[in-house]
Amino acid sequence: MSNENKQHILAIGGHAGDMDLTAGAVIAKYTQSGHKATFLHLTPGEKGHPRLTPDDYAKQKIEEAHQFAAIVGADVRFLSYKDGELPVNDEIKYQIADIIREVKPNIIITHWKGSIHKDHSNTAGLIDDARFYAGLKTIKRDLPHHWVQKIYYADNWEDPYDFNPEVFIDIPEEAYDAWVKAMNVYAYARGETSGFPFIEYYKALTIVRGAPVGFKRAQAFAVPQGALHKRLQFFE
Repeated sequence: MSNENKQHILAIGGHAGDMDLTAGAVIAKYTQSGHKATFLHLTPGEKGHPRLTPDDYAKQKIEEAHQFAAIVGADVRFLSYKDGELPVNDEIKYQIADIIREVKPNIIITHWKGSIHKDHSNTAGLIDDARFYAGLKTIKRDLPHHWVQKIYYADNWEDPYDFNPEVFIDIPEEAYDAWVKAMNVYAYARGETSGFPFIEYYKALTIVRGAPVGFKRAQAFAVPQGALHKRLQFFE
């Protein structure tokens, strides 16, 4: 694939693991096809371990995030905010905007706003302004402006309120296998922190989302109001 045909997905989550589980199979699909992807985790999600201190679990989550990204062929970035304390202010919006200007994604994947988790809903609230700040030519930063054409909201069990999946991406076997392997690097995904069966849940969800649209497996996404309805591919 020539460089001019390569696309770039930027997946922005409140915690390491959020976008990995909800969009990781799609990311594996596109990186295996020669496209690029970057995970941006705004916090490690370090306060959810019943035995480790937040500092120790942060180190573990950061390492797990790098392992996951390596398996699915993506890059990974972190901001330095704390789990449960993610702010909504211009400082973090500009930090995200600067990363958007640097990596120049064609697509952003992030949280849907209707969430039971404060960090998830705050992430959703940050992205619209960060995308705007990144794309506005008259906002002068170190790097030139870059407008992201498309934004998608991932299908997360913690972000269910008014979530309306309209985009269904089929998952080939090779991408599915890489994603399942990658999910297993996260202790929380294996059920070792809360006991919730994350891996089995998200594996099953690919069947639930795929069946109605004729796919063996799919990951589903919501889109902003007025965006193209029922798009079956990200890159068209």
